[in-house]
Amino acid sequence: MMSRLTLSILLGCALTTNACADEAKPAAQIDSANVKALATPSDFLAGFRAPDSEWRTPDQENLMYIDTEYGLVIVELFPEIAPAHVAQIKALTQSGFYDFITFHRVIDGFMNQTGDPTGTGTGDSDRPDIKAEFTFRRSPDMKVTLLDKRAVSLSNPRAGFVDVGFYKGLPVATQPAMQAALTKDGKVEAWGLHCAGVTSMARANDPNSANSQFFLMRGTYNSLDQKYSIWGNTVHGHDILTKIKIGTKGENVDFVPDQMKKVRLGSDVPKAERVNVQVLKTSGAAFKSKLADYRAPDGSYADICDITVPTRTQ
Repeated sequence: MMSRLTLSILLGCALTTNACADEAKPAAQIDSANVKALATPSDFLAGFRAPDSEWRTPDQENLMYIDTEYGLVIVELFPEIAPAHVAQIKALTQSGFYDFITFHRVIDGFMNQTGDPTGTGTGDSDRPDIKAEFTFRRSPDMKVTLLDKRAVSLSNPRAGFVDVGFYKGLPVATQPAMQAALTKDGKVEAWGLHCAGVTSMARANDPNSANSQFFLMRGTYNSLDQKYSIWGNTVHGHDILTKIKIGTKGENVDFVPDQMKKVRLGSDVPKAERVNVQVLKTSGAAFKSKLADYRAPDGSYADICDITVPTRTQ
């Protein structure tokens, strides 16, 4: 079976674990133009206050609780963006599939990969593979708080530009909303961005080969955008993402990977143990006002991946 290695396209290595062990670059050699350090919510929240009406509470059925030895990570799922992937993640989570599965490939400044029951990078669940959901159709009611525009292709400036902003707490790129009037379904093309905290699905060469392996971004890697299916975003435990032990099973002899001890949907967690996570409404006045801190004198903004949407627990 082919390995679901997230670096396969980026580094051009074959998808078998042994081949990638020979050809993959160590973390220090990853293209620094594509990688950025993890931003923390505390950077944004310093001295920040917002009224209760400015916060939204995600449904517990769309929260994934990942218990680690370093603490709890909670990921918000977006079924409206990647319905097939979210359905697969939910089904596997509720079956107990992810309990005690290791982070078999962890690269500093990049990502934590997990979801392989064999712990080798070559395994999957017995459920069918999922068709790619690299992009989604954004309807007018899926409001995006816009920051700036970004070249569709950094290597081809003539390819044009798309809007960049936040859908709920998720960083996305989207065709301008005005183009919806020209489409048959009244929607426009949009996709998530691989910023720190975002969760995405690993796969082999075949775009439709995602199954159970996924990765949580430790940093930013733009080259993954529109090549892997984003289905969630971390809303609690951001600091834990960089505590997961670095290494790759089969490549680092002394590497003893960390585990996801228990993985549950919030709706399956006893009410007394649930975490009341809230995310600042990116469509609200408080968030838009705070964005001014990231605006340069020429009116442009910092890169969207350098802006962390505040979360809190009540």
